[in-house]
Amino acid sequence: MDFKRRLGNALADMGTSLEAASKQQLFCALLRATRDLELEMKPAAGDRKLYYFSAEFLVGRLLRANLINLGLVDEVEALLAERGTSLAEVEDCEPEPSLGNGGLGRLAACFLDSIASLGLPGDGVGLNYHYGLFRQDLSEGVQREEPNPWIAPDSWLVDAQRSFSVPFGFGDLEARMYDIEVPGYDNGTVNRLHLFDVADPAPAPEHGIAFDKGDVRSCLTSFLYPDDSDEAGRLLRVYQQYFMVSAGAQLILAELEERGIAPEELDRHVAVHINDTHPSMVIPELVRLLVERGVAFEDAAGIVERTCAYTNHTILAEALETWPMWYIERVAPGIAPVIRQLDALARTRCANDAVAIVDAADVVHMANMDVHFSHAVNGVAALHTQILVTSELRPFAELYPEKFSNKTNGITFRRWVMGCNQPLADHITAAIGDGWKRDASRLEELLALRDDGSFVRGLLDIKQRNKFSLATWLKAEKNVEVDPHSVFDVQVKRMHQYKRQQMNALYAIWKYLQIKRGNVPNRPLTMVFGAKAAPAYALAKDTIALLLALGRLFGDDPEVAPWLKLVFVENYNVTAAEHLIPAADVSEQISLASKEASGTSNMKFMANGAVTLGTLDGANVEIAELVGRENIYLFGRSSEDVIGLYESGDYRPWGVWQADGELSEVLDLIVSPELLARGDAGCLTRVYRDFIAKDWFMALLDARDYVTVKERCLADYEDRGAWAQKMLVNVARSGFFSSDRTIREYDRDIWHLA
Repeated sequence: MDFKRRLGNALADMGTSLEAASKQQLFCALLRATRDLELEMKPAAGDRKLYYFSAEFLVGRLLRANLINLGLVDEVEALLAERGTSLAEVEDCEPEPSLGNGGLGRLAACFLDSIASLGLPGDGVGLNYHYGLFRQDLSEGVQREEPNPWIAPDSWLVDAQRSFSVPFGFGDLEARMYDIEVPGYDNGTVNRLHLFDVADPAPAPEHGIAFDKGDVRSCLTSFLYPDDSDEAGRLLRVYQQYFMVSAGAQLILAELEERGIAPEELDRHVAVHINDTHPSMVIPELVRLLVERGVAFEDAAGIVERTCAYTNHTILAEALETWPMWYIERVAPGIAPVIRQLDALARTRCANDAVAIVDAADVVHMANMDVHFSHAVNGVAALHTQILVTSELRPFAELYPEKFSNKTNGITFRRWVMGCNQPLADHITAAIGDGWKRDASRLEELLALRDDGSFVRGLLDIKQRNKFSLATWLKAEKNVEVDPHSVFDVQVKRMHQYKRQQMNALYAIWKYLQIKRGNVPNRPLTMVFGAKAAPAYALAKDTIALLLALGRLFGDDPEVAPWLKLVFVENYNVTAAEHLIPAADVSEQISLASKEASGTSNMKFMANGAVTLGTLDGANVEIAELVGRENIYLFGRSSEDVIGLYESGDYRPWGVWQADGELSEVLDLIVSPELLARGDAGCLTRVYRDFIAKDWFMALLDARDYVTVKERCLADYEDRGAWAQKMLVNVARSGFFSSDRTIREYDRDIWHLA
C-alpha cells in the first residue's frame, strides 16, 4: 500500500480527510500511517544481536526523523502542500518524548539510529518514563520544576504484549514492555527501543515534581533521575535500575530460547552494552539467571564477562555510581550474594583494594564491577580515554590492558543536518552529490570548494536565513525578540559547574561594563543559553538565576540593550536544539579541561557551520586537530595543568580575585544593588561566595584568557569572507563525528555483529 493511501485511511478512521483535517489530526494520521508501515518492516537479522542498555534515550520528536529514514519526507511535504500547510507546521503538534535529559541520552538515540541504518541487529533497552526529568518553568526568575507528560492516545509507543516479573525485596513487580520503532536510513530495516513500565503508573503530581518515592509499584517510572537528595530518592534510583536490567536480561534469555539457543551459548549470540553505570546490575542479574538455569557460577561469570561491554562517560565521582550493599539487599536481594561472589572472584585476579567491587565499608562500586566483568571498556574521546587509562582507571588498565579502547562519540547527520538544516543539506548535495548522506566522511569533498565564491556565499546566506528563522521561533514560542544581524553566541547543554556556564556569565558582565564605559562592540552580541539543572543541584540552579537576572539587567539598560542581549531558552530540549544549532555563529564549549568526556553538541554545531570557542577538553581536542588552530578558538589551562592543581590543592580562587581588580569588579556586580533588584538575592549571593571561596571548576583561573580569546573571535567575525572559510572547513571536517563511524568501530572491535 502506498503512503498516500495509508494516510488517507488513517484520516478516514478519524472521520476526516486531507482537505478537512486540522493540523492535530494531520499529525495523528501521519503518526499512525508511519508507525503502521514500520510495524510491517523486519528488524535487522544476524546470528548475534546487540542489546544496548541505557537509563535514558533522548530521542526527540520522531515524525520528521522517521520520514527521512523511510524516504518519505518529500512525498509528505508535497501532500501537505496540497492542503496548504507544511511538515514543520504539523510536527509542532508532536510532543517530545520525555525519555532523556542530556548528552548521554541523545548519544544513545543517535546510536540506535546508526545501528539500524547500518543494518545491524540491535535494540535499545530502557524505561518508559511518564513525566521525564521535568518541564522547566523560569517565570519567577528561578528554575521551578513541573511534570513533563508526553504520552498521548496517539503515540509512537507500541504495546509489545510482553511482560516480565521483576523480583524485588518487597515482592514481584510486573514489567510491561512497550516498543518504539527505529527505522534505518533507506534500507528497509527497523529495529526497536524496548521500554519497560509498571502496570499501574501513578498520575502526575498536581504541583511540582514531589511524589511518594516509597510507592515503587506505581511511581517507579514516573520521573527520570528522581531527586536523590534523600534516602528514599536514592533507593528509588536503585529500584529503577534493577527493574530495567532484570526485565531486559529476562528478555534477552527469552529471545535466545525462542531462537533455540541454550543459555550457555549466550556470549556467542548476544552482545550487551552498558551505557554508563546506571545499567551495571545487568551483570549480576545475568549471572543470577544463568545459575538459575543450571550454569555453574564461575562459568556464568565468564559467559557474562564475554557478553558485556561498558562505556565510561565521565571521570566525575558523582557519575561513577556507588551504592551501599544494604540498598541492594533491600531492593534486589537475589543479586546481592552474586555481587559478593563476583567481588571475591575479582579479588583472586587482583588484591588491590582500589579495584574491589565491594569496599571495606560494604559499598558497591558499579564501575569497578563493569570493568572486571566486561570484555571491553571504552572512553568516548581520545583525551578522555587517555585520562581513564593513565589516571582515573589506571589500576584497571594495568590489570586488563587488552580491554581498553577509545570510541569517540558521534552524531547522526540525518537528524542534525538533513532534518534540522535542510537548506544546508540541499546546498551540500547540490555541490558534491548525496553520497555524504550515507558516508559523512565525503563532506571533505567540500574543501575543494574553498575558492568557489558562490558556494562560500551560500554558506553565509543560509546561516543568515537560519538566524531569521530562529528569531521568528523565539518570538512565537518564547516571546523573546533577538536581532538576526547580531552575533549568535550559543551555549546549550546540561547545567553543571564543570561545563562553566558561570564563566560565560562573567564574560557577559565584563561586556556589560565595557559598554557602560562607552566601548561598544562592532556588532551587537546575542548570548543564548539553554539548560536544565538537576532539581537537587542548588549551585546549578543558582547559576540559572544569575543568568536570568543578567538578562533583565541588560534589557532594562538603554545604553546596553542595543548592543548586548542575554537570552535563556526555557525548557531546553531536542526541539529547541534543532532551531538553535543551525543558527549559531559561535559554539561555546568551555568546560574545564579534563572534565568533559566528549561532548556531542560541539559536533552538532560544527556540522552546521558554527565555529568553536572552547578549551582543549573532550572531543574539542579532535575538532582542533581536524580543522586546524586557525579555524577554532582555544583558551584555558591544559588538562595536565588542571589535574596537577587538583592533586596539589594549590588553586586558590580568592588569590585570583584579589590579584585582578577588573575581575573583582565583575564579581562585585553579582551582588550589586542593581542586580539584586532583578534576581533572587539568595541565589546571587551563593554564586558570588562560591566563586571566591571554592570555584571548584576553576572558572576564575581561565576567565582572563577566555575574555581575551572571545574578543578576538568576535573581532574576526567581522571579516565575513574569512569567517565563511572557517565555516566551510568546520562543515567539511565534521564527517568524522558521524555516529555511523562510531558504531562501525564498536561493531568492529567489540560487538562483532556484522
